[in-house]
Amino acid sequence: MKKVLILTSALGSLALAAQAQEVNVVSWGGAYEKSQVEAYNKPFTEKTGIKVNMIAADNPATPLKAQVEAKNITGDVFDIEVSDAIRLCDEGALVEIDPASLPAAPDGTSAADDFIPGALQDCAVANIFWGTVIAFDTTKFSGEKPKTAADFFDTTKFPGKRGLPKNPKRTLYLALIADGVAPDQIYETLSTPEGVDRAFKKLDTIKKDVVWWEAGAQPVQLLADGEVVMATGYNGRFFDAMVAEGKPFEIIWDGQYMDMDMFAIPKDSPNPEAAMEYLKFATDTQRLADQAKWIAYGPSRKSSAALVGMYQDGKTEMAPHMPTSPEHMETAVMDDPEFWADHSAELSERFNSWLAAG
Repeated sequence: MKKVLILTSALGSLALAAQAQEVNVVSWGGAYEKSQVEAYNKPFTEKTGIKVNMIAADNPATPLKAQVEAKNITGDVFDIEVSDAIRLCDEGALVEIDPASLPAAPDGTSAADDFIPGALQDCAVANIFWGTVIAFDTTKFSGEKPKTAADFFDTTKFPGKRGLPKNPKRTLYLALIADGVAPDQIYETLSTPEGVDRAFKKLDTIKKDVVWWEAGAQPVQLLADGEVVMATGYNGRFFDAMVAEGKPFEIIWDGQYMDMDMFAIPKDSPNPEAAMEYLKFATDTQRLADQAKWIAYGPSRKSSAALVGMYQDGKTEMAPHMPTSPEHMETAVMDDPEFWADHSAELSERFNSWLAAG
């Protein structure tokens, strides 16, 4: 009987390998995708024999929702933001994940205790903490250089075009920070009509100087091409441009907007077992530390921090470039998915109307 069970288990493993020789992972492209390929995909394929196909999207939650609604799931694992993970889970679109099934830390600490608070959701597991920050081209300022969020809005002292994302989440908060609102008062302020008016009034001061972007690679390109002198964007993208490409950029950490990215598996995934194996592998302690050697995003596990060392060039210490570095956290605003679940629709409508008004 024991031999039969062993044979059955072996056949099951072979069947899994046969039917899931490929796993489709939908992520954000660019330097971030490269970090996932190096830290997750290559070792996963080496260990399992399963090929990982990366599919880039401006926001992976968009094709995920579209595939669910069309009942035509082609992606196995999606890298999405926390607010999207919560919403899609509530809508029944995602597979629930038991924290007990995730790998423990090297010292035996359970995953539930090892992940940073908020990194484990009912249907998603975080891989990174990242920040939306301000970066500027150092060659455009011969004298004093900008240092704060308020400087981003000061086009008299620091003239030139600004790059901003075309969405309210990462623009309204920055306007309030620049207008003197404390980081821990941002959501309370945005919960009131007066606070929203205040944010838009501040945005009015630079509206004519803004170049709007919609994809993560755009702010880096806007800076590189000289179309803007300052832009907000993902800290890892700016880091890659500065360190890997030698661009003359500098990051302003004041008022960074912090968020997490999470791996989620849609219900009716083509290869659910292989997808779950990928998710577990990619979120273990070593893999998350390895990713941080390729891009400046903070690992979502506590046990990964001590394993993060140098950038893959062997010259750059990664810790000072992490959004989770203590000094960078002093004026950080952490994303509040519950707030955006309640207010996203109305603020998006107001933002789009404001944009259309010219």
